[in-house]
Amino acid sequence: MKIKRICVYCGASSGNNPNFTLKAKELGKLLASKGIELVYGGGHVGLMGVVADSVLEHGGKVIGIIPRKLMDQEQGHTGIQDLRVVNDMHERKATMATLADAFIALPGGFGTLEELFEVLTWSQIGYHQKPVAILDVDQYYHHLHKFVEHAVSSGLLRPQYGKLFQVTESTEEALQICCGN
Repeated sequence: MKIKRICVYCGASSGNNPNFTLKAKELGKLLASKGIELVYGGGHVGLMGVVADSVLEHGGKVIGIIPRKLMDQEQGHTGIQDLRVVNDMHERKATMATLADAFIALPGGFGTLEELFEVLTWSQIGYHQKPVAILDVDQYYHHLHKFVEHAVSSGLLRPQYGKLFQVTESTEEALQICCGN
């Protein structure tokens, strides 16, 4: 299957590690260079804004999905080609997942983790078969990866589902996970 759109989950803040921002820019540039559209949370702040701005800067297309309530808090990114305002977070996540052919998680907080684990769960129970890549910048997801391994070794997560948690430190490899080549 040709990957047309990738949903990127990431923080509405940039964090205190400059490499988070560098990887977000790198990922945005890579998506644009491959002609892959970005689907994301619609904000212009934090890593979300960085990845969207990078895609735009390199001539790519961006689709943002933002709930009404967050429009004011995050000030939706009015510079993107397609900003969709939805009613709530549930509609946001469902819309993003429907539009995307694959998913990449950059560093982020509770929202990023919720989105990541929701699409992993949906894959586990057969709602979709879309690839999911975790971009582990400076071992941001190291402990979470260890937790997933612990869940498998504890018998609470089947080994085949633990393999859905695909971690890489490389933007190119994250794209390979998503595109299958």
